[in-house]
Amino acid sequence: MKKEVQSRQEYTLLVEEMIEHDRHYYDECKPKISDREYDRLMHELLRVEKEYPEWTLPQSPTQRVSEGPTKGFEQKAHLSPMLSLANTYSEEEFSDWIKRVDKRLESKKVNFCCELKIDGTAVSLYYEKGELVHALTRGNGRKGDDVTRNIKTISLVPLKLKGKNIPDKMEIRGEVFLSLATFRTLNEQREKEGLEPFANPRNAAAGSLKLLDPRIVAKRKLNLICYGVAARPSPESTQFDIFHFLKGTGLPVCKSDYILRAESLEEVLQFAEKIQEKREDLAYEIDGIVVKVDDLHQHDILGVAGKRPRYAVAYKFAAEEAETRINEIVIQVGRSGVLTPVAELEPVHLAGSTISRATLHNADEIARKDIRVGDWVTIEKGGDVIPKVVKVDLKKRAKASVPWKMPKNCPICKTEVVNLEGEVAFRCPNPKCEGQRMRRIFYFASKPAMDIDNMGERVVEQLIETGLVSRPSDIYTLDEAALSELEGFKEKSIQNLLESIDASRNCTLARFIMGLGIKFVGAETAELLADEAGDLDRLLEMDEDTLAQIDGIGDKTAHAISEYLDDEENLKEIERLLSHGVSPQKKAKKKVSGHPFAGKSFVLTGGLEHFTRSEASDLIKERGGRVSGSVSKKTDYVLVGEDPGSKYEKAKELGVTTITEAQFRKLLD
Repeated sequence: MKKEVQSRQEYTLLVEEMIEHDRHYYDECKPKISDREYDRLMHELLRVEKEYPEWTLPQSPTQRVSEGPTKGFEQKAHLSPMLSLANTYSEEEFSDWIKRVDKRLESKKVNFCCELKIDGTAVSLYYEKGELVHALTRGNGRKGDDVTRNIKTISLVPLKLKGKNIPDKMEIRGEVFLSLATFRTLNEQREKEGLEPFANPRNAAAGSLKLLDPRIVAKRKLNLICYGVAARPSPESTQFDIFHFLKGTGLPVCKSDYILRAESLEEVLQFAEKIQEKREDLAYEIDGIVVKVDDLHQHDILGVAGKRPRYAVAYKFAAEEAETRINEIVIQVGRSGVLTPVAELEPVHLAGSTISRATLHNADEIARKDIRVGDWVTIEKGGDVIPKVVKVDLKKRAKASVPWKMPKNCPICKTEVVNLEGEVAFRCPNPKCEGQRMRRIFYFASKPAMDIDNMGERVVEQLIETGLVSRPSDIYTLDEAALSELEGFKEKSIQNLLESIDASRNCTLARFIMGLGIKFVGAETAELLADEAGDLDRLLEMDEDTLAQIDGIGDKTAHAISEYLDDEENLKEIERLLSHGVSPQKKAKKKVSGHPFAGKSFVLTGGLEHFTRSEASDLIKERGGRVSGSVSKKTDYVLVGEDPGSKYEKAKELGVTTITEAQFRKLLD
């Protein structure tokens, strides 16, 4: 919505739009617009409600904190409401806030406490007699989700506070976040597992905190920084003193370098400038600073407006952007033949690194933004994630420029590309395409498959470009002499790669099957095949009919496996791998009894709210169950999430028991 609201109907539509954005941000942890765009819409909403108060709807986001309760978590009340800060984006806006503070305090002396605005998710920690009782999310500001078990996975959170003069009851406010290094590692892992990467550390932290299994949360390595005490039970009289009090109790706080007591607008702005300069050096993501009136008694005088305190404000930094030119749009060919357009950029420095490429996702996205070769574009890199093209500067566009179109032929093998009905993606249908071959070798070495560390995409490209590797089995012929010829390979990196390759020789049969890259065979199907076959020789003997009889292997998958194993070249490659010492073994199964999942076969369909597919599958397997990819009469349970597909219909048709995510969570315990 770009124009001003001028009617009651337009106001109602804006409220509905904001509610939808809140749902994406708070409940799904997947915002659809930038923070700045959200705040622009919020300012317009506030303007309209001020001018036409009789229009104000009770469900308007201005009337409440928007995070809703999460299913599966108990709701508990905060000692005092958890509010949301108003945002300012310029010196002028921030200066106006200070003027309003001065006016309300009637020219009393005002000092300010400045802190970092960590880009995470807010929580409150409740202590009684110094011991942690529970931890809550913000929720609706009055009640939040009880995430105590997940907060306890954060090693820096003290279960018992230290120091003297600890109040009998105390509620601490803080921000849960992920370090940038942990965020990168988490996304790399998700991409290897075929899962959608998190957009930024904030979304990753918020999503992780709402997982139901604390063992999974512990793997996410969440962190916490505390910044406030609710209801002021401690004797401290200033926000600056609160910082030192929290530090003395053993609670994690910001470094003292990032806390400032300021006496003027100029000092605050100098602090903001200093933090912006150091932003790239921080171990975590921030999006600005928080400025609070330092005197806690003045907080009472200033009070609250709606859901926002008048005594504090966020001074947000602009998103890290840079302007550069698109020199070329090239095509990457994936393992399955999908063509992905990538912008080759004039190199530009952004967010601590030099950016020369940005993904354009697909042809539809390029058409929507009208991106062309030669365009000057704004790129953004928020949350230390993959840079994206935000907009095109049409004023700088050359008159001779033409719209970009997906090539009719694969740029690698020149085979005519196809666009299947109902798919956004264009594909190269040639299985022998060199581009697909590179991706297949990379996939073979990836963590879900043979798990060869130190063999990323760039290393695979080097190995192929130099002719050292043309198929997966060539990996096991590499030696120190060959690798020493590669640019950037030194003694230690060569040793690490060779050790990883050698370790991969002793792999599970399921990983070996995954590494073959058979169409339709993912991690679940590979485990089913390994369990059923027992060893590689038995797998190679299975015909299509035998494969189709395996619970969880459908006709289409059975045909693809049979077709792969009937191909003479594929069999030769398997022989080459074995001759180089690769020895796939069936993974030993844990003996689990007494749990409802033990010995049961599950199929998952639809979107789950609290688990990824991979996480839910792991929980089932840990309890002795099996997970398959298709429904049959042998299936015991179909776990049904949101928007289930044909598997749900097949389950009803066959009379297979279906369970909701809520029922699944109960069975877990």
